Amino acid sequence: MAHSKVILKILFSLCVWSFVIIGLFKMHGTNLVPQDYRQVPQDYQQLPLNGRSLLQKDMLRYAETTSTTTDHFDPSEILVDNRTAMDDDQLVRDVESRIPSLPIAYWSKNKNFLQQKSATCAKYPSIFELEFNNIYWQTMHTSNGTFQLFGAYYDIRRASLLGPTVRILGMIDRIEPKVKTYCQFWFDGQKEPFIVKTFEYKYIWYNKWGNYKQGIYQPYLIACQIPKPFHGVVPSSVSMVEKECDTATNNLRVIYNRPPDDHKKGFAVCVKGLDFLYDDLSVRLIEWIEMLNILGADKIYFYNLQVHPNITKVLSHYEQEGKVQVIPLTLPGGQPNVPGFQHLYLTKKTNHKRQNEVIPYNDCLYKNLYLYDYIALLDIDEVIMPKGNSILWSELMDKARPESLKFKPDGYHSYNFRNVYFLDDQQHEHGWHKDIPKYMHMLQHVHRAKNYTKPNQYVKCFHDPERVLTLHNHFPLSCLGGVCKSYPVDTQDAQLQHYRADCVKTLKKSCEEYRENSVEDKTIWKYKDELIRRTIKTLETLGFFRRSGGPGFGGSSSGLGGGATTHSTER
Repeated sequence: MAHSKVILKILFSLCVWSFVIIGLFKMHGTNLVPQDYRQVPQDYQQLPLNGRSLLQKDMLRYAETTSTTTDHFDPSEILVDNRTAMDDDQLVRDVESRIPSLPIAYWSKNKNFLQQKSATCAKYPSIFELEFNNIYWQTMHTSNGTFQLFGAYYDIRRASLLGPTVRILGMIDRIEPKVKTYCQFWFDGQKEPFIVKTFEYKYIWYNKWGNYKQGIYQPYLIACQIPKPFHGVVPSSVSMVEKECDTATNNLRVIYNRPPDDHKKGFAVCVKGLDFLYDDLSVRLIEWIEMLNILGADKIYFYNLQVHPNITKVLSHYEQEGKVQVIPLTLPGGQPNVPGFQHLYLTKKTNHKRQNEVIPYNDCLYKNLYLYDYIALLDIDEVIMPKGNSILWSELMDKARPESLKFKPDGYHSYNFRNVYFLDDQQHEHGWHKDIPKYMHMLQHVHRAKNYTKPNQYVKCFHDPERVLTLHNHFPLSCLGGVCKSYPVDTQDAQLQHYRADCVKTLKKSCEEYRENSVEDKTIWKYKDELIRRTIKTLETLGFFRRSGGPGFGGSSSGLGGGATTHSTER
């Protein structure tokens, strides 16, 4: 009995103290702050990490109050994008930057004027009536084939026999298209178009390379001559139609990039559509970009299909510095553009891949016709390396060009450089160079095949944009003024250094010979100190080095050690 009374007294005491504590909580509840984010409302827990960071300050303030009103909140402290909505002019500029081929600025400026009744049969197409395909392409359906148009360019080069011309780059699902088409030129201030017949379809491919079949999209450069009354005037836009009076489903801004003082820069580099969704080549890319900048590349133009987020970070950094320009790209027609699936398609359908690559190469050429002395088409595992006393590309060409004129006084369309492989495993047999960071792939790999690939095989060129008409990966396919002539620069003066895990598929039989017969080649070490300095500076700026207490950039726990894994950029 006494035992029961003791238990009752303890329970009574606990109840009293419980009421006291609850009362104290109610009196001082506003001073309680959760010490762990798990005490914050559930919706907040579900935010992504960056959202939590942005809202953490305000959510803690929310947790400090028991009021159901908003009296304690200052809306100006909520961290959201509070910029005012774009007006029409700002929106036009934004759209034009995203789709350079769309003449939205011209349409916006003249839409009321252009919509007036015209005496001609052709009407200016509203930009809302155009037929787009995979974002960056515009479509023309004809009675014999479908055209996917990518860009239009103003060509007034002296070597062209056509005179002032607009060249339209695109793909047609026909071989040797026979359908007659017309160009509708729209000039600023003119309510009616000037219509001319299409002059030619220039095929940017060779039949023997494969895929020469109806129904497969083939790359073409289409020419329309500007009529004499408008010589000296750049059309604002051009449309292609099958019948003169058709209302076009396409309308392309005519691109004419020319410096005001007509002073050209030296060298531009064009890189085909990047397809590295799963391969983090960001550190390799930094070393490559810095190497080309040292050699004298004024700008590198990257076309982008799908890339790893770390590569995007690198490209954005250099774009802000003005050293590169990134142009988004898709595949036209029914070809896949879904990430992953597109990569699989390009890996398995090699000829389709090669035909699609022709588009960015030639778009890069025609956008830069009047801006540079030379244009090079390079992959990110290739470097045109000066040898001997030449340090810069400009010094290399100051030597090579006069020598070429001894053989052809009227000059060459391009200057080509012999390919030589720096295979990964050739270097790994010799170990690492201790005074060079392991992640500096090109500086670490200074053993190459003794023999170059055969002349004219797998070469890369400096192209003269005043004289070439269409480009392929290795050579110009057609040139102004006749058959293309390419000057082979002596291997004593320069070489194309190609860094790969393996040879290209077509050279599998020769690859063992290249591996077994290697030599040390430290030509790149002329730039060693500067290249290391620049690369480390960029890696530090972008946060690639692992700091104590957490993983490195991009969530990688491996940092930049090792560096032995490499990937081929030529699939």
